[in-house]
Amino acid sequence: MPIAEAIKNALASSSMIRRMFEEGLQLKKIHGNENVFDFSLGNPDIDPPQAFHDLFVKLAQEDEKGSHGYMPNAGYPHVREALAKKVSREQNVKALGSHIVLSVGAAGGLNTVIKTICNPGDEVIVSRPYFMEYRAYTANHGAKLIEVDTLNDFDLDINAISAALNEKTAAVIINSPNNPTGKIYSKEKLSSLASALTQHGKKTGRFVYLVSDEPYREIVYGHDVPPVLSCYSQSIVVYSYSKSLSLPGERIGYIAVNPEITDADDLVNGLIYSTRILGYVNAPALMQRIVGSLTEEKVDVSVYRRRRDAFMKVLSEAGIEYADPQGAFYLFCKVPGSGSGDDKAFTEHLKKYLILGVPGSGFGKPMWVRFAYCVDEKIIKNSAAAFKAAMESW
Repeated sequence: MPIAEAIKNALASSSMIRRMFEEGLQLKKIHGNENVFDFSLGNPDIDPPQAFHDLFVKLAQEDEKGSHGYMPNAGYPHVREALAKKVSREQNVKALGSHIVLSVGAAGGLNTVIKTICNPGDEVIVSRPYFMEYRAYTANHGAKLIEVDTLNDFDLDINAISAALNEKTAAVIINSPNNPTGKIYSKEKLSSLASALTQHGKKTGRFVYLVSDEPYREIVYGHDVPPVLSCYSQSIVVYSYSKSLSLPGERIGYIAVNPEITDADDLVNGLIYSTRILGYVNAPALMQRIVGSLTEEKVDVSVYRRRRDAFMKVLSEAGIEYADPQGAFYLFCKVPGSGSGDDKAFTEHLKKYLILGVPGSGFGKPMWVRFAYCVDEKIIKNSAAAFKAAMESW
């Protein structure tokens, strides 16, 4: 029996990030880990905070009866209350524990949200460049991803978003700090977006959800991430601990629903139901208990700042232009050469020098390449000669 056509077609254009990562593993077997400059995957390599290790060991040793059993699909009530306090502090709203739904990472959270709010044929707007899996997430639930351009500095183009709004628009997804650019959207920009969405809602009678994907909220360099929930009433935050606590493999996050959102209880009940029927059932029990107790913890961001600065120096000396990242751990670089602009050809060229990046076309932005700097600083500094050699022959 053949596989489904939708999956077959998706495999043909599957994640460039994972493809480059897997090629990197093969190259490392041949050339050795230290000789391959793999900047393909945003896989945090900083250890979780010591408080995580201490609590993990403590809970594992206690192993109370029933601690590995089912809990309410939305998560442990005491964890939801603890996370509501975190959300209230960060988003400048009075968040309720009853409006927090624990999720299987941000990916699980976004799929849960889209499943809950989208009818078949509905549209979800994103600004490019954007995290490439948004395409699959919307397609999973019969919705269509609508891409609009950003401004030249990768800030939101409110006019472009407004022009894309129509009666089928269910949501606008934003990601700040952005993957792949590191851009943080200002309070003023979010207010302008909120005004545009409000005007559209009054005109059509359908108020579009603003879904903020925030796995990089704590990975910032001298900037704050403005709150979305206090900016627009019909807003939802999806959060992950993959980056802030360096727990990508543990798949733990949450969905926070604005307490002022229309029909909030119906929405939350829909999220809980979707969590169950999508097969997640509930977020991992042990991780729920851990993150509920570590709401003040985060990794040492100064490590990422040093790597960012070192990588910017390497790229500048090689003559490669890049967007100055305000957060996250990526450098989004312009393909060198007037009119060349072939991001796939450039990444193939870099592989000859054992440098791995991801073509910007995978993020909806051809002529750019993304490098992830969540790698050892030695790898970044040692890549300087390879970048210079690659540029000389490009």
